[in-house]
Order: sequence, then structure tokens, then C-alpha cells
Amino acid sequence: MRGDGDGWVFDPDGARYWGRHGAAGLLLRAPLADGTTGILLQHRALWSHQGGTWGLPGGARDSHETPEDTAMREADEEAGIVRTMLTVRESLVTHEAESGWTYTTVIADVDTPVDTVANVESAELRWVSEHGVDELPLHPAFARSWPTLRSTLGRL
Repeated sequence: MRGDGDGWVFDPDGARYWGRHGAAGLLLRAPLADGTTGILLQHRALWSHQGGTWGLPGGARDSHETPEDTAMREADEEAGIVRTMLTVRESLVTHEAESGWTYTTVIADVDTPVDTVANVESAELRWVSEHGVDELPLHPAFARSWPTLRSTLGRL
């Protein structure tokens, strides 16, 4: 079912952003067997905006949703992550466009790397060591926000 948030927002310079009311994504972390922290990443389907890059499960925010609601709904739709598994730690606006469009990253924890089920928006879902995230070809906006997010993870 499509929500009322589906649609593009355009900046005066022509830059476009998905989500009429903004967008949100879930940065989910879990302890890995080797003692490092794992981050769940989504390899975006080739047909999607910035397809072929790695980022977070996420998408358009509907008018009635909080960023946390959006991030958890999208993680369920795109990765089969059930809201009750998560402990939300913090939410950060990691991009704000000239038009007022925002992307909020919701940071949450699970006790162990949960199994995932990819939908058509994902070429792959993978738990990646926090130290290996920036070795992948990241979605440009996620790449720009990763240093701030990594610093935030270090303080949580």
C-alpha cells in the first residue's frame, strides 16, 4: 500500500529527494561474533534511486508518522525487521535540503544480528563490521553522514 509521503520534493537547483514529508532510515547495530559492532546495510536494487550503492533500510515518511515510525516501518518492509526486536537509542537529522526536506537516521540496537528478508528494493542485506562500512560503495548521502553517525555510535 502506498502512503501519502510517496513522491519527489525538488530543490530550486533541481536536486530531488524522495518523500513528500521527508524520509527516514534505520541504522541497526548488533554485536558480531568477532567482538566488533555490526551495522545492517542494504545494497540498493539497481532500479532504485542511487541503485547499486549501500545504505540503510529506509524511505518516505507519511504525514502521520514520526521519523522513528517511518524508519521501523521501512525496515520491516525492506528487511523483515520487527519493531519489537529493537531498542531505539537516538534519532538524528542527517540531511536537510534547501526545500526543507529532511532525512532522519534512527539508531537502534538488537542483541544479536537478526535474520533479514530482502524485498525487491534490496539486492542484498548484510551485517557489516562498523569498521568496514566505508569500504563499500556507499549511497552518496549516507557516505556524507557516516562520519557523524560513527561518532554518534561511539558516544552511545
